[in-house]
Amino acid sequence: MDISILGTGYVGLVTGACLAELGNEVVCFDVDQYKIEVLKSGRSPIHEEGLIELIARNAAARRLHFSTDVASTVHHGDVIFIAAGTPPTAGGGADLQYVLAAARSIGRHLQSFKVVVDKSTVPVGTASKVRAAIEAELQIRREAGDPASGSGLVPAPVSMVSNPEFLKEGAAIEDFMRPDRIVIGTDDDAAGLRAREIMRQLYAPFNRQSERILFMDLKAAEFTKYAANAMLATRISFMNELANLAEKVGVDIEHVRKGIGSDPRIGYSFLYAGVGYGGSCFPKDVQALVRTAADHGQRLQVLEAVSAVNDAQKHILVDKIVLRYGHDLSAHTFAVWGLAFKANTDDMREAPSRVILKALLERGATIVAHDPVATAEARRVMASDLAQQPDALARLHYADDPMQAVQGATALIVLTDWKAFKSPSMGALKAALKDPVIFDGRNLYEPAIRAQGFEYMAIGR
Repeated sequence: MDISILGTGYVGLVTGACLAELGNEVVCFDVDQYKIEVLKSGRSPIHEEGLIELIARNAAARRLHFSTDVASTVHHGDVIFIAAGTPPTAGGGADLQYVLAAARSIGRHLQSFKVVVDKSTVPVGTASKVRAAIEAELQIRREAGDPASGSGLVPAPVSMVSNPEFLKEGAAIEDFMRPDRIVIGTDDDAAGLRAREIMRQLYAPFNRQSERILFMDLKAAEFTKYAANAMLATRISFMNELANLAEKVGVDIEHVRKGIGSDPRIGYSFLYAGVGYGGSCFPKDVQALVRTAADHGQRLQVLEAVSAVNDAQKHILVDKIVLRYGHDLSAHTFAVWGLAFKANTDDMREAPSRVILKALLERGATIVAHDPVATAEARRVMASDLAQQPDALARLHYADDPMQAVQGATALIVLTDWKAFKSPSMGALKAALKDPVIFDGRNLYEPAIRAQGFEYMAIGR
């Protein structure tokens, strides 16, 4: 099948590469010329395990192409995926300007029936807005006498589909190629039924052993994506609140996690205490759902609390450091292991590390940080975060490896659960630090290391 992808961000690029791997001919479009040149050269603008190899293999097989020509991209695809970004607005909603710009581009160049798929995470009702934007451009063309916009496209020039992604950063390719469910929302008219069959054909390789497609209406599909992310974020904030209480009552939260996770009604996923969630999805999606409720005269009080707990959790480790070393940290250098919001990605969006580093630097600390893949992105975002604080930025340094970061540091702060950090030589670590102190924001280690002479301060342990 011929597939077009508008947007080569995280979702668009993974979707395009994976669909090409299934034998489809895919064209990925982006307005960013530099990004397209990077992709054409065989590199990737994002870090995702296995993605570069997937891109290279399918580009060499001429199933995967990259373009800045929107007209040819629209003409190419029988199915056009919109994978534009939806950053948060100042009011907490989802900014649809890039999604609607993509829709207008489709309308300006549409010449035959297309299935248009919202792959971006979008609020309930967005499919109608996308369809309206396409129709508005077609009407402009009709009024201008463009024969390619004529009656051959009426009454349904496009059929809208909502097909939200459920990809975990760091495991996105595995999630796409082995989905636990494929949510497809369509209309129930003739065009919608036609779209269902096309999407069923597209995803047929995933349904050979069991049916994974869940068909529903457009709004339900849009809602499902937000509901899923809100539930996962709720589990994280719930566990973090319990961890904070566990410390006060003398309980190890890891024992509690195992005790409740063994209940099949609860399970273990997303029950790890830490310094809060980040990334491109949970923070903005929780806020967008809260905003959607407010727009309809309702409060989602649980989700308001989930967001508030997460914001506060990002300061928990700072509070522990201040309690140990005082408010003035100008005499101290802290080693930081991990900057990305989670392991196996270079994504710094809403990363807890940004809040923690800024708070420590504002108290006068010097920081030497290491991350296996996110250092370049961290340099960029921290330079922006501290643009008005050049003195603080000057005290932020980056190390090439974990042990270089800890040499002569007052204490170690762990902020991302990279595998490379899980089993360090405790003897070498203790020798490198001025104080044998570890502030573990991801509970990577066991409290038993205290017997080796470490002060170990974790989350709920």
